[in-house]
Amino acid sequence: MTPLEPADGPDLLVAEPLVRTEIKIGYARVSTGGQKLERQLDALTAAGCRKIFADKKSGKNALRPELKACHAFLDPGDTLVVPSLDRYGRSLQDLINMVAELRERGVGFTSLHENLDTTTPGGRLVFHVFAALAEFIRELVVIGTNEGLVAARARGRVGGRPTVATEEVIRAARDLLPDPCRSITSIAKLLGVSPGTLYNHIPDLRELRTGAVPRQLEAPAK
Repeated sequence: MTPLEPADGPDLLVAEPLVRTEIKIGYARVSTGGQKLERQLDALTAAGCRKIFADKKSGKNALRPELKACHAFLDPGDTLVVPSLDRYGRSLQDLINMVAELRERGVGFTSLHENLDTTTPGGRLVFHVFAALAEFIRELVVIGTNEGLVAARARGRVGGRPTVATEEVIRAARDLLPDPCRSITSIAKLLGVSPGTLYNHIPDLRELRTGAVPRQLEAPAK
């Protein structure tokens, strides 16, 4: 895999599907209890969405059933519309994986706030750059972690395994978990902790891993 190619995903610069339904389906989400959906719903309605799915629980602490229902509802040629990128993806890698899977299904993607549209060459180019940036960040995390382990060993810490997971280790783990090319065990080994430490310190670990398997976007047989 080169830095310009998302893992297991289609080329984001290839031509759009020849058949377009012009049907827009919206998805909204609030991330805290104090936020309201009305503004997002109004924006999606004004954008011409025929149907809107909305998750009202935090995507950080709970699965997003409406997002899965939304993905299952989409047909080839439709366009998924979101108010902003942070309402859709929980991380850059999560966003890249899901958008790439949508394109593989022949579904367009539009984010209103950022004015991004994968049905246009400019929008596809932006996501191509996003994919390269996500790969670059992953490589920096790995390099930084390896350098930290070398420094720890030089100070006499055998194996470099910390007794307590530090904030830096947890942050690095959260960046790596959505990557479908890495197992939880390999991530733990890379960071110098046990898999159990990751489970204990990252309550939404399983949800982050769910984002690493975007095949959930596949619609069931109708």
